[in-house]
Amino acid sequence: MTKPSLSELLHAAVAAVGGSERPGQAAMAEAVATVIDDNAHLLVQAGTGTGKSLGYLVPALAQGERVVVATATLALQRQLVERDLPRTVEALHPLLRRRPQFAMLKGRSNYLCLHRLHEGVPSEEEDGLFDAFESAGPTSKLGKDLLRMRDWADETETGDRDDLTPGVSDRAWSQVSVTSRECLGASKCAYGAECFAEAARERAKLADVVVTNHALLAIDAIEGAPVLPSHEVLIIDEAHELVSRVTGAATGELTPGQVNRAVRRAAKLVNEKAADALQTAAETFERLMELALPGRLEEIPEDLGYALTALRDACRTVISAIGATRDASVQDEDAVRKQALASVESIHAVAERIVQGSEYDVVWYERNDARGGAFRPGGASLRVAPLSVSGLLREKLFHERSVVLTSATLKLGGDFNGVAASLGLAPEGTGGPDAPEWKGIDVGSPFDYPKQGILYVAKHLAQPGREGSRGDMMDELAELVEAAGGRTLGLFSSMRAAQAAAEELRGRLDNPILLQGEDTLGELIRAFAADPGTCLFGTLSLWQGVDVPGPSCQLVVMDRIPFPRPDDPLMSARQKAVEEGGGNGFMAVAATHAALLMAQGAGRLVRASGDRGVVAVLDPRLDRARYGSFLRASMPDFWYTTDRNQVRRSLAAIDAAAKTAS
Repeated sequence: MTKPSLSELLHAAVAAVGGSERPGQAAMAEAVATVIDDNAHLLVQAGTGTGKSLGYLVPALAQGERVVVATATLALQRQLVERDLPRTVEALHPLLRRRPQFAMLKGRSNYLCLHRLHEGVPSEEEDGLFDAFESAGPTSKLGKDLLRMRDWADETETGDRDDLTPGVSDRAWSQVSVTSRECLGASKCAYGAECFAEAARERAKLADVVVTNHALLAIDAIEGAPVLPSHEVLIIDEAHELVSRVTGAATGELTPGQVNRAVRRAAKLVNEKAADALQTAAETFERLMELALPGRLEEIPEDLGYALTALRDACRTVISAIGATRDASVQDEDAVRKQALASVESIHAVAERIVQGSEYDVVWYERNDARGGAFRPGGASLRVAPLSVSGLLREKLFHERSVVLTSATLKLGGDFNGVAASLGLAPEGTGGPDAPEWKGIDVGSPFDYPKQGILYVAKHLAQPGREGSRGDMMDELAELVEAAGGRTLGLFSSMRAAQAAAEELRGRLDNPILLQGEDTLGELIRAFAADPGTCLFGTLSLWQGVDVPGPSCQLVVMDRIPFPRPDDPLMSARQKAVEEGGGNGFMAVAATHAALLMAQGAGRLVRASGDRGVVAVLDPRLDRARYGSFLRASMPDFWYTTDRNQVRRSLAAIDAAAKTAS
């Protein structure tokens, strides 16, 4: 039997998922197959509607080596494992004469821990949360959730949190899950043979395709100890998210609550002297945090340095003491020790990292709970993050395997070099011994953007300032929404701006205005899609997380160019570092950040071949400023105008056509 061609395989897979073949998808599949054969690297931009999942799955399955696919969102992981992979494997089986196996793998804390579920939380500070398991029955929503999870544990095959419907709060889930540091290990655990996380790992070891997330990929790269099975091909979907996810995984945090929890967990396991030293260090740290003002610490203040050194040293003593003592009187002692060690080791690691003061780290105070201008105690955190993850990614990702990175938004300002630089790659065609060579291709989109959409910039508006109301912007927004007959997705640069716009327009218009935070995101998107007269306003997750084809989303509004906040410690540090290296910090960091979000945001408009509409940017800088052309070149190629009357007529016509069609 002759080996089937890639086009035959793609044709069979596309038919199996009920799609239609597209030139961009075929071009992508050919490019992916080539780089896998050549053990090379590829950045491929595939616009919405290309069918990029099959564009990489078919050549990956055809070549027969083990593949890891890493995605950013749960929605895409589910699509791959529940829809695309099962159908594709079945369709290719007769042609390949083999049936590739696939599995999903996530971090350990995503799986229910049977030991934690049945033995309870081995820590007195949980305030009797497991009273839900007493014969009197649940006493709170938390208790009801815990009982529901206990019942679910008997039914579920995966123990995966994302398979629990409806979901539960992070607080509830934390009672039935453990981190990798807290885990006893399958050989020591009474429930090791039934462990959901271990079962997922075993399935992944046997699979030809392992679907995971960016966070686990980052942990695999950072920790050194392999979490993922060995593989020859790595495909990173939603690759525009990778740098922020890896940065998140490499960020350390210290809070008073976290430190005090470690003190309580360790106190019953160590001698009084060691426990007192940790308690004293914790109290000193907490007093300093009560006075902390948000912002970057370019140098560690002397008092904070002393406090962190004391905390580090006390943690080191406690870690040694826990290792040297065993107490048969403590019920389920191994779990208690493991949890205490995990807490103390985490604090030791972050305190040590900050005290060492690497020039490649950024340290800052953050306050998370400002309410009406006042700070509540315990609301401060001390954070440390890498100035750049590009070196880490270059070193850990691009050796000994072929890497394919794909997204609808990888070309910023017209080329791949900006995204490539953030991944540690040299400009295309200039690779060397320490800079892996790569190729970038844009396979386009099946949509006719200039005919399907308009990019409108409200050039006549005043330039947005740092704070304060924008009356002219509110007037413009209300007129656009009214002309569109609702059907509006409002993307705002801050939650405060989204709330102000919702409040203002609820007073002016009859259209229902949904606001992020007033219900779950899933419910809000469902309600928005169900009623074309409705508007949905919100912030960051809406810029990337909304897929509503059809007449419910025919106007996408951005209130302003989403530059990072000027006081964002990490972004401003990265910008400064580029400038000190002789580069343009604003373009490399702030403009690139904004371009990525605007490309993603504009991508919400056209999700199907019949979609029509307008992307309206209520920030004149997109037309006037020198960087405006860079930002516009990063967005879909819509027909461009600054004519407000033309846009109102177009919106009214689109609204009328949608009403007639319905």
